[in-house]
Amino acid sequence: MANQNTLPLYDKYWVKHTLSRVMDSLTLLLLLLLLGYRINIFSHSNYTFPCLVAFICESWFTFSWILVISTKWSPAYTKTYIHRLLLRVPEGELPAVDLFVTTADPVLEPPIITINTVLSLLALDYPHNKLACYVSDDGCSPLTFYALIEAFQFAKLWVPFCKKYNIQLRVPFRYFSNNTSTDNNEDTPEFMQDWLKMKNEYERLTRKILNATKNSIPLVGEFAIFSDTQPRNHPTIIKVIWENKEGLSDELPHLIYVSREKKQEHPHQYKAGAMNVLTRVSGVMTNAPFILNLDCDMHVNNPKIVLHALCILLDSKGEKEVAFAQCIQQFYDGLKDDPLGNQLVAAFRYLGGGLAGLQGIFYLGTNCMHRRKVIYGLSPYHGIQNGKKDHGVSNGKFSEKKTIFGTSKGFVESATHALEGKTFTPNNNICKSLEAASEVSSCEYEYGTAWGKQVGWMYGSTSEDLLTGLKIHTKGWRSEVCSPELSPFMGCSPQDILVVIGQQKRWISGLLDILLSKHCPIFGTLFGKLQFRQCLGYLWITTWSLRPVPEICYAALPAYCIINNSSFLPKELGQWIPATLLVIYNVSTLLENLKIGLSIRTWCNNQRMARITTMNSWFFGFLAILLKRLRISNIGFEITRKDETFSNEGANENDGRFIFNKSPVFIPGTTILLIQLTALVTMWLGWQPPVRNNGHGSGVGEVFCSTYLVVCYWPFLKGLFEKGKYGIPLSTICKSMALAFLFVYLCKAN
Repeated sequence: MANQNTLPLYDKYWVKHTLSRVMDSLTLLLLLLLLGYRINIFSHSNYTFPCLVAFICESWFTFSWILVISTKWSPAYTKTYIHRLLLRVPEGELPAVDLFVTTADPVLEPPIITINTVLSLLALDYPHNKLACYVSDDGCSPLTFYALIEAFQFAKLWVPFCKKYNIQLRVPFRYFSNNTSTDNNEDTPEFMQDWLKMKNEYERLTRKILNATKNSIPLVGEFAIFSDTQPRNHPTIIKVIWENKEGLSDELPHLIYVSREKKQEHPHQYKAGAMNVLTRVSGVMTNAPFILNLDCDMHVNNPKIVLHALCILLDSKGEKEVAFAQCIQQFYDGLKDDPLGNQLVAAFRYLGGGLAGLQGIFYLGTNCMHRRKVIYGLSPYHGIQNGKKDHGVSNGKFSEKKTIFGTSKGFVESATHALEGKTFTPNNNICKSLEAASEVSSCEYEYGTAWGKQVGWMYGSTSEDLLTGLKIHTKGWRSEVCSPELSPFMGCSPQDILVVIGQQKRWISGLLDILLSKHCPIFGTLFGKLQFRQCLGYLWITTWSLRPVPEICYAALPAYCIINNSSFLPKELGQWIPATLLVIYNVSTLLENLKIGLSIRTWCNNQRMARITTMNSWFFGFLAILLKRLRISNIGFEITRKDETFSNEGANENDGRFIFNKSPVFIPGTTILLIQLTALVTMWLGWQPPVRNNGHGSGVGEVFCSTYLVVCYWPFLKGLFEKGKYGIPLSTICKSMALAFLFVYLCKAN
């Protein structure tokens, strides 16, 4: 039998999806044949304007498909072995972990959601004297601070209860929901008594927070510091809610509230800025070698997740190569059949798995365990005596490190110890570090330093997570997916289309910012250590931001051809190419969905929403960056609203239904729908002009394409006749009608 101390702490397995590879390859072959057909037509000078536009769009789709195939070609998954970890590293010698939770608005992100995430972290199956939970409140809300104080009082009862009865689901609102079991505990009188006590205490906690939400909190005592604050103009506020002074594993972890200083004249860099402040504050307080970061709505679903992640990060090979262990986002409140197409289950399974088989999955912004020294800019080649490899962070002089990390002597010392892999806690009493923590969280601290440029979370994009992961991979680090059988984390998904569109717009604007910057993945391969296929994977996601232009143009072609009685699709023998392509692609994606347990209706919804989000929210994300680059306007960070869904039954009447408002983001979709309807009516009424000499008139293919788009935009079609919030506003309809008439006029004029 092999020595347990020599066995790997995790294994990585590559899988072959043969059918998927064959279908994807056939799709690519058909796309290339279609381009070849177009080129052959051009060589005979027998082409029309629609054919030229179609060729340009189809060239882009072919390029995108090559990126998709490369990304998903060699998927992999990992299997972790906690028992081997505990044999190799005794419980008392496990490394410390700092836990980061970020929230930014007490209205859009209700404190009851945040405290449930915090409670699930405080109850982790890990020595509590090795944990410190930091909550970043970027909204500087006394309500959030109050909720954390009250939640900690409940945690004194909740955490021992979970440990005593080995409760697996340790987030209270889900545990006490009507459709959650009691983890197969025996219905002993003692358990039932404790269970009822916990349930009553949690209900009492929620009532107190609800009352505090409705009635303003008196700003006296420890809340007095909030009296003269505004969300974007306030001093640093750091409060140690609980300190594990005795260092006992059975006591609760440290709990620290952090609201960084903000001034209106200073850029605060949104979430990336908040994460960098948490990194520095934790550096002078606890300085754990590992950091686990969560969004406020992503609670722990597997209490052993820290051990699973450490199996990857402490493995003999992973310790030298792996920068972070990323867990896939999953949702407890996902709507049936995913009507809004925002759960991305198939994308995470196939494309996320494909990335895991390359240099590693992207950093997704939450549910991720990081090495602190990697966040500080260390490269995997730091052993080479070349300061340029890691900007001098590992072997520079003390004065040089100050220009990188800032002027705080305490933080530079803690960063030095972290980079050298040494255990270093600035003070046994973390309250003594409050002055240093306030210093490193001031607005001016980052000026003249490398924060957001070479170290920490990267600035320059609203998709700071992807950019930060890209910089890490460019240094040569790998990442791994941590996917134990029991889902590590669960979160709440957007429940209406307005939230989905806002979220997608922010993603796309951030992706385009990356693509057009010096951080472009191509430069990472040419001048860094980003592997070629990993570069293609990053190009796959960053070029989402350019897709709206060819997709909108392609969507306009069927209507243009019907109105003009022309054609953009191949004729005669060539018509089988797009027909076969359509069948192969749809059968392939449908089979992939069915293979992982998704329904046919889920597949239909995802296909429909892919068209809607691309031509609406993605298009406006693209326009936002275009206007920013032209210095016409700037963009801000839009916080995604988190809904207080406390059961899986979906009490929200808007769930899955399209809600419209006067936002211009709905104009493209409404315009496209009206254009297609106009084209179909034109054909049915026989208003098409005669076919031009030696030309082909519109046929079944063009009609099918227009009809397909009408089906995709069915929610918009219903919105034309609905009233109230479910109806498209009259102002949006009028603007879309004007654009549609302009389109028809230009078609006739041409």
